[in-house]
This record gives sequence, C-alpha cells and structure tokens, in this order.
Amino acid sequence: MLFIPGKNWMLSLAELAAYFQARNVKFEIAVYSKAFFVITVDEPTVIDVAGLGGTIKVGEITAKLLTQTMKKAFLEDDKQAQAEIKEALSSGNLTRHMFEKSSAGKAVFGVSVYWADSAFRPVARRMQRFVGSAVKKELAAEGKRANFMGFAKDRMYPQLSHVEVLKKSMVENRAEVLFCVDKEQTFVAVTVAVHDPFEFQKRDVGKPSQRKIFAIPPRLARIMVNLALCGEGKVFLDPFCGVGTILQEALLARAKVVGVDVNRWCVEAARRNLEWLADEYSLENAEYRILHGDVRKLSEKVGREQVDCAATEPDLGPALRQVPTTSYATRLVERLEPLYHVLLEEAYKVLRWDGRLVFVSPYVKTRSGQPVTMRVEEKALAVGFKRVYPFQKENFAGDPVGLEELTAMASLVDVEERHLIGREIHVFQK
Repeated sequence: MLFIPGKNWMLSLAELAAYFQARNVKFEIAVYSKAFFVITVDEPTVIDVAGLGGTIKVGEITAKLLTQTMKKAFLEDDKQAQAEIKEALSSGNLTRHMFEKSSAGKAVFGVSVYWADSAFRPVARRMQRFVGSAVKKELAAEGKRANFMGFAKDRMYPQLSHVEVLKKSMVENRAEVLFCVDKEQTFVAVTVAVHDPFEFQKRDVGKPSQRKIFAIPPRLARIMVNLALCGEGKVFLDPFCGVGTILQEALLARAKVVGVDVNRWCVEAARRNLEWLADEYSLENAEYRILHGDVRKLSEKVGREQVDCAATEPDLGPALRQVPTTSYATRLVERLEPLYHVLLEEAYKVLRWDGRLVFVSPYVKTRSGQPVTMRVEEKALAVGFKRVYPFQKENFAGDPVGLEELTAMASLVDVEERHLIGREIHVFQK
C-alpha cells in the first residue's frame, strides 16, 4: 500500500503505525520519505482514510520499476529505458479498471509525481507528461476516451491536490496515477482513497461553539486520538477538553468519551458540539459525558482505572506577539510545569493498565534559534509511566539510512512557520 502524507510526514507515519497496531494488523514499513510511504500488510486491509488525520492519499500499487531506469529515462534521455517504463505501465493492470463506474462520455484522469531524491525535481513535469501520454494511449487501446488533466505553469509541483481528486471523481474512477520515485525503486499506484478536507473543515468551523484562539486543529486531534490507540468501545478521556475538538474525533472513532474542563463555559460548549456532531454524523448510541472539574481532582471526578486511553492539550502559555528570548521562554515553560506534573499524576490514576496518555507540551521558538521545551519524561517515569517511542525498529524493512535517528526520537513536533509556540507531542503508557 502506498501513502501520501500531509505536511508533517513524521506525524503521518507515526499515526499510521499506531492505526495498524490498534487494529492488530501486522505491517512493515518498506519505504519512507517526506514524499510517500510504502507499507506492506499481512492481510488485505481497508484503510478508512476519514479516520486518519495525517494521510492525504492512499494508493494501490500496480507496478514497480528500478529507479536506475528512471535516471536513464529522464536524466539521460535513454530511449530504451523510456520504452521499459511504457511496457511496465501497460502490463501492470493500471488502466484496466479505470472508469468502470463512470457514465460520462469522456472522463478525466490525472498523474501526480512524487520523489524522494531532489535530482528528479527538475524533470518532474516531464515525467508527469510522459506517464500521462502513455496512460492515455493505453486507455485508447482499451476503447476508453479520457482527457489528461494538466497543470498551470505556475504550479510548483506536478501533483493533484486532494480537492482536485475529489471534485473530478478520480477515486471512484480509479483515475489518478501516483508515480513515486524512491532511491532504489519506483512505484506506480492508483489512488483508492483520499483525505476529504471539507469534513475536517466542517468539524472545525461548522460546530456551534468556537474558541479560535486556543483551538487545536481537528486534523491534529485525530492524529492524537490514533496515537492513543483509541477505538470502538474504548473509554476515552480529555481532561482539558475545551470546546471538545479532541473529543469529537474520539467520538467519531466510536469511543465512549469523557471530557473534563475547569471552565464552565467550555463544559457547556463541548456538550453542544458533541450533540451537534452526533446528529450531523448520525452517530446512534453515541456515549459522552462532559464534566466540570479541576485536573487536580481528576481521579475523584472520573474514578480510578476507568479509562482506556487519553489525549489532551493543556495550557500552552500566553499568545506571543514577538519571538521571545530564551530566558523569557524558559520562565514561561517553568510556570506551566506544575500543571503538567498534576496531569501526569492524575492521568496515571484514572488509566487502566496498558492505557495510553497522549499530550501536548509547549515548543517555544526563541531569538537564539534554539527552542525551549518542557522536560516531562523524568516526572512521567517517576509516576510510573513508560515512554512510547513513535517508531519501532521491528516495524521497518531492512536497515535504511536514517532509521537509527528516527527510532531514537522520543516525541513528535508540530509547529508552523508563522507560529511562535508549537506543539511537542508525547506518548506514555501505564
């Protein structure tokens, strides 16, 4: 299976690993890069892309070629190599099922090119046109009339957006070709699922109660829910639930959700939002409770060992108008530490054995260029938690370059260039 990740590829890959783990699906990460992943599974698995926050496209691989052939064909203009690519495209069943469900007289197909080696960037448009031409000829030979969707000259990369794929019905028609060039192998795939940004947007700005300044994006909320191994029937907790953004994603995962917040307005807002969500998505028998309470008395409010998984975003500090000094950022983080220590203590009490806690701590940019973060591991270990590393060596095929650095990573960072305070995401297990 081939996956196109969102902007934060590490978060996307960590989420997929947790997604398979939660469903007891044996998997192996065969290829990974910033541009795409190839993951093999032991049994046929249907990916619910709507249940993933970090995946843009899912592809079914139809052919593989040596990347050395790509280099000869497009960097050296070797005609024999180009002929080999055309042969692979025609013999890989790529077009056989295209437009089977289409009633249109003349349909549209597209090609998106992704690469792990920047050497292919200058020839990516040429590759896209080459593959498009070969696919169109193959379709014509099968008696199928189709237009090849090109790109405007000002587009940076020859890649269809998820919105374009949705609007042109390319998933239903199996009409988007993914041409993914890794360092050793090149994968040809057809898109079988795509992220729907309109649904996440609806849950973000369409819910009845908003709190924009402190809002966590639904996309990231869903990733955290998946990292917590949340699933159907599990009891899920957010002890700083705010207006219920993380709770919404857990409820869509068919969990029994419990939200707690010290702000009474947030408690009522979260209730309204979950009621709206259950109605909007026809969630029959949705179970949720929103409680008013302080995290310091969380175990009294929720009960000991009553929760299977938890994910939350506590206070990240005040909104900053300019990049702070290191000393100011350090003081800001130190003021928040007691709150996080209480969270760890109380979360340990309410979680069942093996239960996961996923939480965000501040990642503060500074004028020195060195971010200030919160040291949470010492306290978590003292409480009784063990750190869950996002990437496990046994889940990867072989020993690719960079794997040691990846598996040593203890937390995940999500920060946009325009933000002064980002998010460091931690996973601990009881």
